[in-house]
Amino acid sequence: MDYLTYNVSVNLKKIRHAKGMSLEQTAEQTGVSKSMLAQIERGTANPSIGVLGKIASGLRIQFQELIQHPKSEYELVDMKKLSPTKELEGVYRVLTCFPFEDSQYYEIYRIDVEPGGQYFSGAHGEKTREYVIVTEGELTVECHGNVQTVCRDQIYKFETYQDHVYRNTGTKPASCICVFIDYARAH
Repeated sequence: MDYLTYNVSVNLKKIRHAKGMSLEQTAEQTGVSKSMLAQIERGTANPSIGVLGKIASGLRIQFQELIQHPKSEYELVDMKKLSPTKELEGVYRVLTCFPFEDSQYYEIYRIDVEPGGQYFSGAHGEKTREYVIVTEGELTVECHGNVQTVCRDQIYKFETYQDHVYRNTGTKPASCICVFIDYARAH
């Protein structure tokens, strides 16, 4: 399930319960079928913008309340259940674990690169930094003319206002967790 589907699923259920509404009452209020609402709450449906608009209007909430990352004190992300944000079959895969939110200035994602593969990332803008934590294999990170090999259990920090590339020159798959920080927003 991608993070937007997850957000809508969790938020709809929370909003409906906070209003004390059953699925049937919500269906009557929004004009969206009870079965579609149940599928959305389970995360098995990918509703159109029109359907989300009907839900927001019927529940008298802002559209943003449905799609924003759910607020919670605790959250467990199972990366096996995430849909790739970007993917080139047999080369690389990017999973967004925690996307940007209005209340935070960081994003956490995972990059998997197959042997001989590479993943190009565009510049992220002024005052941006990335921390790369290699969890499997080894990756070569190139940015600003600097080339750094990062092995398993090592962490590499670099400024990301320029294009950069992650390369797997090894013979085994490589994975890393990336923490991307927009420190201009932090102030």
